[in-house]
Amino acid sequence: MICIRDKMKISIITVCYNSASTIRDTFESVLTQTYSNIDYIVVDGNSTDTTVFLIKEYEAKFNGRMRWVSEPDAGLYDAMNKGIEMARGDVIGILNSDDVFFCSQVLEHIVSSFDLGNDIDAVYGDLYYVVQNNISVIIRKWITGEQAKFETGWHPAHPALYIKRNVYEMYGKFNLCYRIASDFEIMLRFIDKYHIKLIYLNEIFVKMRLGGKTNKSFRNIFAQNVEILKAFRENKIYVNYLTYSIKRLVVKLSQYKK
Repeated sequence: MICIRDKMKISIITVCYNSASTIRDTFESVLTQTYSNIDYIVVDGNSTDTTVFLIKEYEAKFNGRMRWVSEPDAGLYDAMNKGIEMARGDVIGILNSDDVFFCSQVLEHIVSSFDLGNDIDAVYGDLYYVVQNNISVIIRKWITGEQAKFETGWHPAHPALYIKRNVYEMYGKFNLCYRIASDFEIMLRFIDKYHIKLIYLNEIFVKMRLGGKTNKSFRNIFAQNVEILKAFRENKIYVNYLTYSIKRLVVKLSQYKK
């Protein structure tokens, strides 16, 4: 019998725009993965710096495992949808253009987790937030823990969530009506609305540089919270908005504990 581990292909999607200062680290972390059956997709938003030059430089190093496109898009989530549409793997994961895998065995361990059962739809783990210009300095630890309801303030870290491609085919891609919280909405839809089966791997998957779009200003944080509450409403999942906001804040503050 051929086990899933032997045949499973993982599509890794990196979305980028003017990412020349960080994307080399991202590429190198993919190249060092011990699990080689990958389909690496880079979706560039028509960068004006040297990002495309770097993509072309690294394409040959992937020996046919990298495919890429560079063209204007309608934002981050539109680009992610393009990557999903291009994906050929059994499983899809997102690795941002300023993030890196924590170690070289991350994909190996993810595939081993999927190998525990054919009914597993997704595997999630943890991540570290690190300093923008020094990824060895950890600022915040997102230790997700075992699955709970989203209304408790729990949800996986999106860059540490690997989902089977057929889940997207059944339940849809990123909703472009959400400008800043479409990743939250899609996880809520898949996990709490459609009840896909998850397995938690208590390991760090990704180092994520702080300084993302959501955290840049109070206005963006407020806008994200508005969209999160909208996501609950549109997916017909009841939540007390005030109670949920407090629980979410408590969860985030706990991530700063050493």
